[in-house]
Amino acid sequence: MVEVRKGRLNDWERIVELEVRMAEETEGLELDKDVVAKGVRGIFEEPSRGTYWVAEEDGENVGVCLAIPEWSDWRNGTVLWIHSLYVVPEARGRGVFKKLYENLKKQVEQSEGLIGLRLYVDKENRLAQEVYEKLGMSKDHYELYEWLK
Repeated sequence: MVEVRKGRLNDWERIVELEVRMAEETEGLELDKDVVAKGVRGIFEEPSRGTYWVAEEDGENVGVCLAIPEWSDWRNGTVLWIHSLYVVPEARGRGVFKKLYENLKKQVEQSEGLIGLRLYVDKENRLAQEVYEKLGMSKDHYELYEWLK
């Protein structure tokens, strides 16, 4: 049975592993593991940056996501961005992401300060888009642009 819980500092190595796997699988990127490790540990060192949530099955982390708060002045509340989302291939199709998502959605529903959930997805990743749509998420009217150093 899959259980969702808040990530703990002793999860950091598995989270790094899953994030490196996600980047390779979804975008063909080979991330610098040391940089990712510092970034993951940075979340635990400064909790205002975000919160890791892990999906655990039989004592193993089979999924992870990072919820990052973003203040919306237009809506006078905080949106949680679902970031660094990954479910190991052998656990897909068993509702792992659904449990992670429902955990976050419940937090939003029970909080006066939280107003919604957002995520971005690669335009080519139709399978993931179908999963998000089945859970009631919709495409927004925004396009994502970025500049990265």
